[in-house]
Amino acid sequence: MKELDLLKKDWKKNANSFEQVTESDIYKMLHQKSSSIVKWLFIISIIEFVFWTVIYVYQNDAKYHIQLRKYGVEELMFWINVFNYAVLIVFIYLFYKNHKTISTTDTIHQLMENILKTRKTVRYYIWYNYIMLFTSYVISGIIIMKYSKESVRMEHITTLLVKFTLWSLAFWVFYRIVYGILLKKLHKNHHELEKIDL
Repeated sequence: MKELDLLKKDWKKNANSFEQVTESDIYKMLHQKSSSIVKWLFIISIIEFVFWTVIYVYQNDAKYHIQLRKYGVEELMFWINVFNYAVLIVFIYLFYKNHKTISTTDTIHQLMENILKTRKTVRYYIWYNYIMLFTSYVISGIIIMKYSKESVRMEHITTLLVKFTLWSLAFWVFYRIVYGILLKKLHKNHHELEKIDL
């Protein structure tokens, strides 16, 4: 029994030596982490925008325009690209706005709302990119069906399907790894904030 009493005394003595963390301290840490995550979402979206712009400039040569003109889709592709870049710029702006909003949030409830809003924006962004990928391959498929010789049509369609599958897989892996990790961290922060807000 004496040993048990000594153990209790020692435990009580050590209990006072641990640093106490308040809800306010936890909120500040979660606020800072959330702000950092959203900042990374903004940075990654800019990097992705630059990457796709470089790809577009690289493939956008005279030969490419001759082919588009030959198939009668040069103007269509121009407007699709204008629309795509306009939407991407809007998403970059939304990521920036989300970062600024989260950085200046004062209350736990506001921070939770802003985290949910940011997660929703990222999901819309990912779905938009998938839809654009699918749309570009549908247009390519229509062009192949309309303009390819019958002897090579199936070969071209097969190549197109393989490319679409590979690009879809690459998109899925990229978005799952990069955006998925960041969204999980935001979700975890939101969950921790819910505990504080109770």
